[in-house]
Amino acid sequence: MLTFHFTGADIARVRVASRPDPMWELLLSLHLLRGDDGAVVFGPWKRQVRSRLAAGVPMLFDLAPPRGYSADFLTPSPSGEGLEAGLDALLSTPRPVLRRDTGRLAAARRPGTWTRSLAEGDLDTLHRLDGILRSYFAAALRPYWSRVHTAFTRDRELRVRAVADGGVEGMLTGLHPDLRWRSGLLTMASACDRDIHLGGRGLVLLPSFFCWRAPITLRDPGMPPVIVYPVAHDLGWAQPNAESRDPRLALRTLLGRTRADLLAALTAGGGSTGELARRLVVSPASVSQHTTALRDCGLIVTRRRGPAVHHSATPLGEALVDGRPGIPSVRAG
Repeated sequence: MLTFHFTGADIARVRVASRPDPMWELLLSLHLLRGDDGAVVFGPWKRQVRSRLAAGVPMLFDLAPPRGYSADFLTPSPSGEGLEAGLDALLSTPRPVLRRDTGRLAAARRPGTWTRSLAEGDLDTLHRLDGILRSYFAAALRPYWSRVHTAFTRDRELRVRAVADGGVEGMLTGLHPDLRWRSGLLTMASACDRDIHLGGRGLVLLPSFFCWRAPITLRDPGMPPVIVYPVAHDLGWAQPNAESRDPRLALRTLLGRTRADLLAALTAGGGSTGELARRLVVSPASVSQHTTALRDCGLIVTRRRGPAVHHSATPLGEALVDGRPGIPSVRAG
């Protein structure tokens, strides 16, 4: 049993993440892909993804086995900034953290020999890992990201209403059957017994599409506290006929392939012009041209961050990519 200890300051700092976290979805999807759980909900997705995985992806199972501990450094703190920010944080993991996490993995099972160079912070190994994670995300998650986002938004709206009706404590009471709230303590079913004192840091609640059955958290008590919990799923979400109705196909007809793919990439988290150029394999000049057009239509916003600019999708842009009904109107001027 894990027990989270709350102070009054912690209750005030409980928040539900604003967007799906690509790094957590990546990790938890690996758990599902390797194991047998969730056959009814995830079976079609597993079959589709297994048929198109790149050769290097099995390396990831050394870091994210379907049972037991997975390396904490794979899931940096949920920031809402998307895949690029998560991968940048992973590449910046301090060497002592890499050694600690790979050591914990080795204590439970024998990982691949490549993890030794990873534990020493070898740059070539880290960049190889970065490339494999990108390849896996492109094959296993990006084609389904609109469905991930829709399910996430639906759950988040439930939690916001629960806070409005019963406050944070009322929302925590009904969050998940494996989570029990009582008098400043939130307990979570676990194979180990551990007390987690939030100490004024608060808690991030992260709805997750690929989290299955039970909530999960980080082992490292020094990282920002987070509880990841499963959302409800629509049966048949990954069936081939559902894929053929992907609203992004119509969006490509409307906007053109590159512009539509650029907008879809920004719903998974923002990015700079250079980052988007690398993701879409186009020139920075092409990205600048398309972001100008999308910004003029109110589908994205652009903010300066130091020497670079950062683009992110607006709610209207996200709704278009998801094909959600009730898209808000845009008024000129």
